[in-house]
Amino acid sequence: MTDDDASFSEAFHDAFPGRDADSGQVLIPEPAADPAVLALADRQARSLAECLIAEAPSDWRRVTAVFALTLRSEASRVLHSTDRASTNAAPGPDALRLARELRRTTARLPRGPWWRLTLDLRVDGGVEVDFDYGDEPLPDEHLFAPEDYQADLEAFDWSAEKLPTWLSAFVSHGGRQMRSPRKAAVPADTRGARSAQGVSPKEMPGLTETWARWAVLSAAFVAAGSERGPRMQPSHARFEGSTRGGSTLWMLAGDLAVLSGGVWDAPSLADAYRGDAPHPELFAGAPIWVADPLLDERGKVGLMSFCYWWESGRWLRGESPKAEELATAIPGVWTSGTVAGIVSKLAQRVTRDTETAALRLVTAAEGGFAERGMLAEIFGNDEDTDLDGAYHQLVMAGVAHRTDLPQLPRHQAIAIVSRYMIAHDLDNPDYRVADLVADRVDCGWMVYAPVTDGEMRIGRGLFFVADDEVLETTDTQSSYPHQYAEKFARRYRERWGL
Repeated sequence: MTDDDASFSEAFHDAFPGRDADSGQVLIPEPAADPAVLALADRQARSLAECLIAEAPSDWRRVTAVFALTLRSEASRVLHSTDRASTNAAPGPDALRLARELRRTTARLPRGPWWRLTLDLRVDGGVEVDFDYGDEPLPDEHLFAPEDYQADLEAFDWSAEKLPTWLSAFVSHGGRQMRSPRKAAVPADTRGARSAQGVSPKEMPGLTETWARWAVLSAAFVAAGSERGPRMQPSHARFEGSTRGGSTLWMLAGDLAVLSGGVWDAPSLADAYRGDAPHPELFAGAPIWVADPLLDERGKVGLMSFCYWWESGRWLRGESPKAEELATAIPGVWTSGTVAGIVSKLAQRVTRDTETAALRLVTAAEGGFAERGMLAEIFGNDEDTDLDGAYHQLVMAGVAHRTDLPQLPRHQAIAIVSRYMIAHDLDNPDYRVADLVADRVDCGWMVYAPVTDGEMRIGRGLFFVADDEVLETTDTQSSYPHQYAEKFARRYRERWGL
């Protein structure tokens, strides 16, 4: 043992309230009814730390170890840090054995079995030991199958109702929050069945505003280079908050939508999984199209705490909480000012002009004509700003100006006019479909059958086909072609907000 090893050993024992392992003053933070269990846990924890140090390189400066254990599954790693580098390693068999023994011992304490153990050991004498009982959701790499936790509960004679809400739901949700299309189509028992409740416009903005504001926030987070925050896809918006709340919003044809998600520590879920209250009927009064393909993924693990749907121009809900209780699971779409405030704070420099530009962007998006330049006003246009990705969020949401509409091919414009003439019995020897030609004009094509050289006819039909395939008809007597073409192009631009 080196001098450093010896000084660390002393510091390790000094890190706890009592130097004597039999004194009952140990690193376990919970009070214990049995001092012998505490003493044994203390000795095992010290042995585990000493084993990890023995497995470390001789020039170690810091050892950080994480053990995620159940009786059936394990995930563990050790990080060895020296003055030169840090390397990951798997704990040796002795360290794993000691971690398992320590878990079996501490399972006899009031809090029951822990799910993760972290040890942070420093050569200067610093010691940190953390027993993770799942007070917050475990990261994916340390989360095992529900049946693994159920097996532990049975082995340790521990009730799922004593678990944190999220883990109790993960272990025992029983699919109660899932709603397959077949299940949704089954009529509710009218006796005692609850109906849907209306949501006040003062609680929740309308669908158009909600969608547009969500898109603006998504664009802002992308422009700022954030990996987190809301995101858009065609007909689908999602959000994962920093406090593990989140939601999804699906848009359907016919002015329908579903907004669902979860606040992971929602009181209604906590009460239900503890057995203190019945589970809320989130789908009470919901129509048949509110089903699993449109519901947030939290429903699959029993952690969906709300479901709203948009129908007949208003939000409706079953036994979901009021909108004010969903704040951590929904991006800040509550007012235009709320969105503008968030957007401006994401900019590198916040000025009064920035806040004004942010509000202008929100207003434009709500009207469906947000522009890339509006994003540049807020976030700048340097290489570190992903304006293209941000603008793409607005395009996918359908709230952006369309300045990139493709030019309609000549042959398609002629085909559109040909179908129109045949359908309206306009194909005749004096004006044949086979003779049609097309000349390019601003925003589309002028399609007609030309006269032969030296011939002049009054009232010959002219057709204008825009790049979005809208057909307009006129004739040479009612308007000069160039004057009509100007008005034709103006109408096209108005349709697309250009």
